[in-house]
Amino acid sequence: MKPFRIIFMGTPEFSVPALKALAAQEEYEIPLVVTQPDRPKGRGKKLSPSPVKQAAQELGIEVFQPERLNTPEGIARLSGLAPDYFVVVAFGQILSQEILDIPRVYPINIHASLLPKYRGAAPIQAAVLNMDQESGITTMVMAKGMDTGDMLLKSRTKIHPEETAQDLHDRLSQMGADLIVKTINRLNGEGITPEPQDHDQASYVTMLKKADGKIDWTRSDRAVCAHINAMTPWPGAFTQISGKRLKIFKALPGPPKASDVNPGEIISLDSDGICVAAGENCVLVLELMGSSGKRLTADAFLRGNKIDLPAQFE
Repeated sequence: MKPFRIIFMGTPEFSVPALKALAAQEEYEIPLVVTQPDRPKGRGKKLSPSPVKQAAQELGIEVFQPERLNTPEGIARLSGLAPDYFVVVAFGQILSQEILDIPRVYPINIHASLLPKYRGAAPIQAAVLNMDQESGITTMVMAKGMDTGDMLLKSRTKIHPEETAQDLHDRLSQMGADLIVKTINRLNGEGITPEPQDHDQASYVTMLKKADGKIDWTRSDRAVCAHINAMTPWPGAFTQISGKRLKIFKALPGPPKASDVNPGEIISLDSDGICVAAGENCVLVLELMGSSGKRLTADAFLRGNKIDLPAQFE
């Protein structure tokens, strides 16, 4: 039987497990991987390939890196390969309808939320930030709107209260790899009836900015901790004390606070952590980073950075 031809499009680390899972299937053929051009990275601003490009090269698959895919050249390159499917995972470019019409069966997107919830660029962080009980992966037929296409399959997972966006990202990345193989196998076998999304239930999340990491101590202890988890690893949750910025990586809900204590006020400093008043109860800061640029436990941080009480996080 002739193998199914899949053109894969993706860029960041999140996309790599899906590419590897598809490449491991004997009944699939991946003639081309499309990813973003090499970008400057690090202090030296040296051009670096995307994680997907590196994975494709290791797998021996041809790589195409257009600055813009929606061009006559891009369309000709893709259509000339006569693909059965596109599989798109965090590629980073909007595809025109002309490109979406190329695959014989479907262009399929792997999205890191339970659609129609959290369409857009930061669904993983949104789920952690909003203290959702669960998240998941949706495979869908791509449409021109942002994550508006008909759904194919879903896979769900519980979110632990102490989980960071990075933790959930890693789990969902592997779940996406498993689900895309299951989706294409089902489409090639008994079939799947695409399910339209309820657009009235849709919510959108935009790309995060560095400023989104600022901690609002007037929120509850649970909300502050969820914010820290959601911003880890990027853009990073931060606060300030005496004009100096501190990045906070790990915190837990703490004990109740007295009614006359202001949000952001540091209650105590000891080997267990830095106890900070929130809008409701306290937050126990366990890991942070100051000007040294090193991620430290609160105990290690305090040995090198004296904080005299009374003190206040801004």
